[in-house]
Amino acid sequence: TKCKTDSDCSDPWGCEDGICGGKKGSKSGHSAWKPKSGGDILSCRQSGVLIGKGGHKCNQDNGADCCVEGKEYPKYTCSPPISSSTPAILTLNDFQSGGDGGAESSCDNKFHSNSESVCALSTGWFNRRKRCGIKVKITASNGRITNAKVVDECDSTAGCDSTHAHQPPCRNNIIDCSKAVWEALGLNSADGQANVHINFTN
Repeated sequence: TKCKTDSDCSDPWGCEDGICGGKKGSKSGHSAWKPKSGGDILSCRQSGVLIGKGGHKCNQDNGADCCVEGKEYPKYTCSPPISSSTPAILTLNDFQSGGDGGAESSCDNKFHSNSESVCALSTGWFNRRKRCGIKVKITASNGRITNAKVVDECDSTAGCDSTHAHQPPCRNNIIDCSKAVWEALGLNSADGQANVHINFTN
């Protein structure tokens, strides 16, 4: 949703770069989780910075950011606390070989077809692989619901290398999903990102 101020966004989203929840299509970003002004910071603080390395070919098929030489990118070891309906930012990822997802999925060391309902979670939610293989219930703002299997980490602590497709670290509130998930939710993948709510079902 486009916005000018926090008041243009529905709870709990704040306005960042003219978009409720953050920059369109970006899995990285200095704001990470951005509640409305005066809202709960949700006890997840930036843990450090990564200095960007340029000069590498970066896959931007799904609107991903590419690392810029010398730019500082925030790193996070945590994610916002989980509830029965946790706000998250849905982004688009290509889990196939040669896609913008980079290397094989870390849970099973395999690539996955875009027709599979699979996802990657920000580092804190991924919880040191403890959520590998579980299903995430995803609810879109249009009311549509679908489930996706966790197969990878959307790394919030590292990036700007070949393993991470020369992209910056993920924000700390990302669920990075295949095109099949977007289609099941009735969302336009060309938008690059969408505000959703998630729940871990098992």
